Amino acid sequence: MKRIICILFPLTCTMTSFATTPAWQDEFDQPVGTGPDPAKWVHDLGDNGWGNKELQTYTDSRTNSFVTADPAATDGRALVLKAGRTAGGGYTSARLKTHGRFATRHGRIEARLKLPRGQGIWPAFWMLGDNIDRVPWPACGEIDVVELCGHQPGTLYGTLHGPGYSAQHGLTQSTQLPGGATFSEAYHVFAVDWKPGRIDWLLDGKIYHARTPADLTA
Repeated sequence: MKRIICILFPLTCTMTSFATTPAWQDEFDQPVGTGPDPAKWVHDLGDNGWGNKELQTYTDSRTNSFVTADPAATDGRALVLKAGRTAGGGYTSARLKTHGRFATRHGRIEARLKLPRGQGIWPAFWMLGDNIDRVPWPACGEIDVVELCGHQPGTLYGTLHGPGYSAQHGLTQSTQLPGGATFSEAYHVFAVDWKPGRIDWLLDGKIYHARTPADLTA
């Protein structure tokens, strides 16, 4: 079984084994105005659409990724990943990954996030097999902890992709916040518990999606 790397639209990220001590974490508690820790994160750069016809160019500029003070965030600090329009009418944003910095197999992978809202945006927190440089997607595998469509600001999607069950055929489930609430109004904890033979998706500690090998194609 492959190990995974984390690709993140994060504010707080923790990866643990099923013991109580985190194997890896980032609380983004560095000084306000600084960028993500380069010992933990790598910027994905470019504007090739990433297979999704994305319009933005990903940069490593502090315009698009920076630590800010936020009383509602853990320890009063948050990492902001910001999408914006350029003077020429294009878009820029930031995309971070742990590729070459950290990978893990099994355990709980979680992030405490406040997500944006608005037509056309698609924030996500997901994992890919760390062999993706040698084994192209979807054979490398993908576990989506968070996907949110901007026009559905209160709906969370969690999905599993692999050979024979990828893209629109991914094994997905969604859940909604009650009472018309949206994920832009407050922080929530999004997690995956990955055990041998089972993956659970959780929102604020409650399972809303589960998969086992019995759900997969031959």
